[in-house]
Amino acid sequence: MEKVLKKIDLITLGCSKNLVDSERLMLQLESAGYQVEHDPDVITGDIAVVNTCGFIADAQEESVNTILELARRKTDGKLERLYVMGCLSSRFMQELGQEIPEVDRYFGKFDWTELLEELGYSYNRQYSNHRHLTTPSHYAYVKISEGCDRSCAYCAIPIITGRHKSRPIEDILDEVQYLVSTGVTEFQVIAQELTYYGIDIYGKRKIAELIDSMARIPGVRWIRLHYAYPTDFPMDLLTVMRDNPNVCRYIDIALQHSSDSVLKAMHRHITGAETRKLIDDIRQAVPGIHIRTTLMVGFPGETEQDFQDLCQFVKDMRFDRMGAFAYSHEIGTPAERHYDDNVLEVTKQVRLSKLMRIQQGISAEIQESKVGHVMQIVIDRVEGGFYVGRTEFDSPEVDPEVLVRTSDVNLSIGRYYNARITGSDEFDLYAEIEPGQIPSTQA
Repeated sequence: MEKVLKKIDLITLGCSKNLVDSERLMLQLESAGYQVEHDPDVITGDIAVVNTCGFIADAQEESVNTILELARRKTDGKLERLYVMGCLSSRFMQELGQEIPEVDRYFGKFDWTELLEELGYSYNRQYSNHRHLTTPSHYAYVKISEGCDRSCAYCAIPIITGRHKSRPIEDILDEVQYLVSTGVTEFQVIAQELTYYGIDIYGKRKIAELIDSMARIPGVRWIRLHYAYPTDFPMDLLTVMRDNPNVCRYIDIALQHSSDSVLKAMHRHITGAETRKLIDDIRQAVPGIHIRTTLMVGFPGETEQDFQDLCQFVKDMRFDRMGAFAYSHEIGTPAERHYDDNVLEVTKQVRLSKLMRIQQGISAEIQESKVGHVMQIVIDRVEGGFYVGRTEFDSPEVDPEVLVRTSDVNLSIGRYYNARITGSDEFDLYAEIEPGQIPSTQA
């Protein structure tokens, strides 16, 4: 008699956009009667599903190593079935199938619903805008589009995800209203390129209208925006941010570089001077806004002068949050086809370290400047004798946190408090809760 397989371990790798797909799949599997564990410390399920990332070499290596580890478990008889989905699977399905045949089936990023059919079930449209949250119950990611129409020379995302495809406004608002009904108060709005939202289905950019509509939904406490593109930035979005107190004064906008020659080679369609002006305009439009950006070192042809230009750019712009990474060839991209990867790896790493040292000093100064101020925070968890929270300027997982001693006060996870910042370090803030706060003043 065939064994009934009822427990599934789902492992999500990569970005928050992948996480949303996993959460949608989890609810579908649970509605079919499966017990699903997300990112378990120990694999104990009959079936394992890996949602892979294929963006850069390090992420690809992590995905492959995870698949190989699970394939060994299957070979050892500790796992009945193994399925792989997501970006890496979309990009290298044939190659993965040849190299790791232990996997029962590979699925692309957008055909994961076929996994349900593989298990003998159909996609349940009743839950099309619902999912099983894996984040703390007070915040969620909301994906407003897929794909990208930009043509950045280094980026494999358009190869993996295809052209930009927006979700209808009414679907997104329905999802937000549902999540509010479950207790979610904070929303991280995500897309590969959120400023392009709406062009494909409405004929014009609709990101400002969408965020304004979200902000009007009762119960929405914070909205935070991720992954904007600088070229042709929609300035009306800043008006929405300025006029709605529940739209956080925060934007994540990847700038990549400041040198005109490097930006041109990257196909970014913007100059260094235009980039500087955009940052100034954003800060003037929304006083106090915190800007997170991502930069790249070692792009093919980047000279020492280009890199010095980038260092000065970081010093001048004083970004509130900044990440950086070293360039690597991605198969099939314009850069891989047309440019030699001619910056030595050791040079890339030296430049990366220097750039991050500059930013670390800036970050420490910005954090220190908040000491003595009262800021609103939300509490995410308890850890190591502290309540761990965030301000409106901090996105989960990637930004600094605010620490409040558990011995000083009794707080609730998911609640919002006014806190006086008492100390800082390079990464985190330390705070004390302002006296006199009662539950009726909280979300």
